[in-house]
Amino acid sequence: MASPTCVLGIDLGTTSVKAALLTGAEQGQVVAESCSRETQAHTSSLEAGPQGMEQNVWRIVRALNECLAALPQQQLQRVSRIGVSGQMHGILFWKKDKGCKWTECSTGPTFEPEEVSHLITWQDGRCSPTFLSSLPLPQSHISLATGFGCATVYWYLKKSPDFLKSYDAAGTIHDYVVAMLCDLKKPLMSIQNAASWGYFNSRNKSWNTDILKKSGFPVHLLPEVGDPGSIAGRTICAWHGIPRGAKVGIALGDFQCSVYSCLTERTDAVLNISTSAQLTISMPPGFQPPETPDPSSAVTYFPYFNGDYLAVAASLNGGNVLATFVDMVARWTEELGFQVEKSAIYMKIIKAALAQNDSKLSVHPTIFGERHVPERLASVTNIAFSDLSLGHITRAVCRGIIENLCSMLPVQRLMETGVRRILGSGSALARNEVLRQEVERIFPFPVVYGKDVDAAVGAAMVMFHRK
Repeated sequence: MASPTCVLGIDLGTTSVKAALLTGAEQGQVVAESCSRETQAHTSSLEAGPQGMEQNVWRIVRALNECLAALPQQQLQRVSRIGVSGQMHGILFWKKDKGCKWTECSTGPTFEPEEVSHLITWQDGRCSPTFLSSLPLPQSHISLATGFGCATVYWYLKKSPDFLKSYDAAGTIHDYVVAMLCDLKKPLMSIQNAASWGYFNSRNKSWNTDILKKSGFPVHLLPEVGDPGSIAGRTICAWHGIPRGAKVGIALGDFQCSVYSCLTERTDAVLNISTSAQLTISMPPGFQPPETPDPSSAVTYFPYFNGDYLAVAASLNGGNVLATFVDMVARWTEELGFQVEKSAIYMKIIKAALAQNDSKLSVHPTIFGERHVPERLASVTNIAFSDLSLGHITRAVCRGIIENLCSMLPVQRLMETGVRRILGSGSALARNEVLRQEVERIFPFPVVYGKDVDAAVGAAMVMFHRK
């Protein structure tokens, strides 16, 4: 029997690149191999100063090449399809005819960036609220924010117009990789990534070209747009031994691919708590988001697959709140003349909280604010003499994280949407039993843990399921 073909999934994340090889098996797809590499790509911004958040594209591609070089050649030679996902919202610019150069390495042909700008990421803060309010109003269901591709182009247009004259193509980092692999003369972008740039109407699947043209926006830089799950092209070289002519999918959003990797039923909600926290549900078939965004709404609608949408409560406060709490305890301990490792503090406070089943203390944990109410920061109320132990406080912080997420996407709304089960994932949830207890206390649904949320695997699954 001939060996079954493999599908390669790639995720170009904010801090690392991951590659996963999927093969078919009787019970579905199996991850045969995977590899991850830190990009260490953060670099300073010449134009935007400390507000800028940029990454060196050469370093990202180097991490990608290292990942592929570490995968078994035998498996790569059986790859027939490639799915690519990555960090949304960000933008980089390149010259169409000089986007990269192909060279030979020990594992076969590979490409290196050539005339390419830095990647300005989703974390970029150069577009102040005042600057954003000076821009034309988009015809989109998603509010424009700093770090969005189109907002960044406007910033260059106003502050450094000569910069844009050096380039004739733009896209997200994953759009760029797909364009290089397939030698696309014009970048192709999925609806998922286009919506994340702003000035894109998801209903009619088109850019707000008229609005943009009137304000002098360089519309020639906007990529063409296609459906998620469609094929962007075929590989033009035997990239790291992957056969030439392998099908490459249009680049997808990392968030959507993460959800795709674990969400199997419409009646499931995905609760992910890592650094930040997200609670996600599938909207019913045929759902269309409102014509205009509601800036005060805690829920955002993300284009998913096959015309569907995800409703997402994306909180800026998750595991990072607990990390800050541990940091505070460590600093206090140090100020008192003692030295305790943070890992030891973490274990001890969780153990102490497990001994306290309840705490009347109320912690509103939004120390990082929230996108819909950035000015509302954390607070502690209902402070009673009986609830001042580390166990009581840790229990209240953990409950506060879950309650905050629940206030953004209430249980009532989950029930109305037909949710029957919660899929719990993420590093903070995995290592913290108190958080898991609070999830089970607050949500009236069965909770299943251990679901791996993996954008690289999700990107491969999308290509695997494609007819």
